[in-house]
Amino acid sequence: MKLLIPALLSLATAAEIDTTGVFVHLFEWSHSDVADECENWLGPKGFDAVQISPPNEHIQGDQWWTRYQPVTYNITSRSGDMTSFQDMVDRCAAVGVSIVADAVVNHMAAGSSGTGVGGTSYSNRNFPDYEQNDFHHTTSLDVNCAVTDYTDQKNVQECDLVGLPDLDTSSSKVQNRIAQYLNDLYDMGVTGFRIDAAKHQEASQMNGYLKQLPSDAFVFGEVIEGGNEAVKPGMYEDYCSITEFDWAQEVAPNVVDQGKMQYLNTVGESWGLESSDISVIFTDNHDTQRGNAPLTYKDGDVYKLMNMFMVAHPYGYPKVMSSYYFTDHDAGPPGVSANANSCGDGSSWVCEHRWTEIANLVNWRKEAVKAENGKASVNDWQVSSDGNGIAFSRGDAAFVAINRSGGDWSDSFQTSLPAGTYCNVMQSDDTSSCDTVEVSSDGMASFSVPSMGGVAMHIGAQA
Repeated sequence: MKLLIPALLSLATAAEIDTTGVFVHLFEWSHSDVADECENWLGPKGFDAVQISPPNEHIQGDQWWTRYQPVTYNITSRSGDMTSFQDMVDRCAAVGVSIVADAVVNHMAAGSSGTGVGGTSYSNRNFPDYEQNDFHHTTSLDVNCAVTDYTDQKNVQECDLVGLPDLDTSSSKVQNRIAQYLNDLYDMGVTGFRIDAAKHQEASQMNGYLKQLPSDAFVFGEVIEGGNEAVKPGMYEDYCSITEFDWAQEVAPNVVDQGKMQYLNTVGESWGLESSDISVIFTDNHDTQRGNAPLTYKDGDVYKLMNMFMVAHPYGYPKVMSSYYFTDHDAGPPGVSANANSCGDGSSWVCEHRWTEIANLVNWRKEAVKAENGKASVNDWQVSSDGNGIAFSRGDAAFVAINRSGGDWSDSFQTSLPAGTYCNVMQSDDTSSCDTVEVSSDGMASFSVPSMGGVAMHIGAQA
């Protein structure tokens, strides 16, 4: 069934996503709240894109994971309907923020029968868009194996993941229906897609629908790598970018442990990570913060420091996680609107993307990228005497210092910046009231970097 876009809704036009910038995942935010945040925060702060929760019809229930059990590809979900979705896309595009849709296309909803949030009925492996023979199966059309052996590629990619009916992505019918859904979203102005559970789809079969998308659509696949597992991220690199889960696992010990920040100067491909130009990186995401993430918002300043480093360093395409507070693994989003008044300690939403030290580094990164003219680099690597502080410049446009120690780090730093008076954007990017740092004609500057904090300057924020 074709997803029809009502004539009353105007098609949005959004620029191709710039993967040298920064994007944010507003996990479980409503469409209307995302639209407001684009206008009030994401656009002004320089975020290139926002990843939204899956926009399609899903099973009923309050848990967050209900969003990952599709019933149809109709645009109706806990976040809103098609009208609010189109309004969000248009308003975000108007302020330079692209939409990345989380696309759940590996499987459909589990269970013998049920009704989706939009009122659509379904039964075991029977949905409006798919019949039982559109799914992988074994002895009969209504039975399939379970994913149990990650050393066996066939088991991983043709069996049901945690009981979710696995779509047969070798089928041209399935490929075409998925492509139709993604193209419908693209026609509404969506320019990026996260392919959920990409690891559980054979790469060339996944490309059967990806190749039907416009060439300027940005796509990254969720591919979690494990030691001796059969499916590797490199299998997908010819078709899309990938989630580089190992980045957080490799970087975190150097932020958590005393004296190891100094070793971060070489992080990248030499550490066994995938190529920078295809890697989406993150400190945590909606899955790992409920599982094996080395750091989450619950770790406070150390988590903040790792995000600061992620945004400042040129490796990969950084995604900032924006969470809600939870203690129950399954808990769905708060029943209050997400906005500046409901963010932070004592509120319902964490809103890590609004933390000054992270948010103000987004435009910092943009200035660095502009000056580097496509040649990402780390220059003037400097380390404190205890190994807990690092400082570096990005060309002659941006400088950052990050201090993990329990005391201030006072020193003279080579910033490579032109002589002038600069805002410390870690404190404020308001050039009329920010704390300032003087840089001399040789690029040197003397100042103190606060404990568990940082100092950052760029040529776009001179006082």
